[in-house]
Amino acid sequence: MDQSTIKTYRTVAAVQSAIGNARTLDAALREGLRVMASEMGVESCIMWYADGHDGRVLRPYFWLAIADFTQRRVTSGVGVVGRVFESRCAERLLDYRPGADPTTEELLVGHELRSMVAVPFSTLQTDLGVLQFINKTDGTPFTDEEADALEMLAMLAALAVDESEELSEPKPVGEAIIQVRGVTREYVNGDNVTKVLKGVNLDVYEGEFLVLLGESGCGKSTLMNIVAGMDAPTSGSVEFCGRQIVGATQSQLTEYRRDNIGFIFQSYNLMPNLTARQNLELIAELVDDPMPADEALEVVGLSNRKKNYPSQMSGGQQQRVSIARALVKRPRIIFADEPTAALDYSTSIEVLQVMERVVATGTTMVMVTHNEEICRMADRVVRMRDGRTHEVTVNRVRVGATDLVW
Repeated sequence: MDQSTIKTYRTVAAVQSAIGNARTLDAALREGLRVMASEMGVESCIMWYADGHDGRVLRPYFWLAIADFTQRRVTSGVGVVGRVFESRCAERLLDYRPGADPTTEELLVGHELRSMVAVPFSTLQTDLGVLQFINKTDGTPFTDEEADALEMLAMLAALAVDESEELSEPKPVGEAIIQVRGVTREYVNGDNVTKVLKGVNLDVYEGEFLVLLGESGCGKSTLMNIVAGMDAPTSGSVEFCGRQIVGATQSQLTEYRRDNIGFIFQSYNLMPNLTARQNLELIAELVDDPMPADEALEVVGLSNRKKNYPSQMSGGQQQRVSIARALVKRPRIIFADEPTAALDYSTSIEVLQVMERVVATGTTMVMVTHNEEICRMADRVVRMRDGRTHEVTVNRVRVGATDLVW
């Protein structure tokens, strides 16, 4: 048995294991694709699924790529992905030459397309979408044997779909209110240069709950601080509602943060000599149309604690006060940096329930966390690795805070 056959069998076993161990259908599909990409040395891959309302439109469901595909669409019959979906036949562009398929190049802007395999993702009864595999990590083109393996693996992943379980539609996204393009951040200490962000591209959409996930040091908090106007990138651009904030003056950044941004910190950052209500009223004085402090405290379930000082409250109660403090400004977007990291499980769930209610009002929420379980609450999860966006998931099925377990 040759090495390529052994590799294929090993990959099949790994994909079967990943699918079998997943708790939900969506997780089975994501885990299966992750393993395929890892085992086969795929640089980027996208799972496109057919829109339940318009069967001729395909939307991205999950992808491993540096680009943000959230708003991109494919029409059946147009470009490689569209043709594969319409014909139910795979296409291979193993040694791609620029200009060979302009529609596909336009779709994959941000990628240097070198080699690609597009495979129909279908059960016997239903055309679900297309799996698109782009480039190999070692720079070589896909071989025919590897393309054969990817087709077989796509069929295997399709078996994970239980025909009795209907695939849920993701929450429609609003307009992009923040656009991050090519953002880098370097820190210089003498002759040493530490590259924290290495060219991040990301959009944040009105009304979504977005989670930035990753291990310590991956750049997620640095990215949040730049987007929130508390740090400046080494290069790249950040726009808020069409307004460039990179290069803005300190007074312009102060205005941006004051009028549009709310913050929730891991360490609460409450004024110890002020009551809960006074902590909110202090912030309310900075904006033109604040939410009444008592109303904000009622939203977070602390009406009976308005006269308590931080030292008279538990950690979870203090965090809820910090959420109320963010709400009192009526911000367009709230940034939360590891808001449950210092809390125990039951208290974390209480805090996440409050944040759930805040998002339900239409407020955009961006949360930085390393807790994988919290991702199940989000509309979209951006996994960061080594200073870049590595993986994006659109959660078609979102769970409530009380359903989380860790």
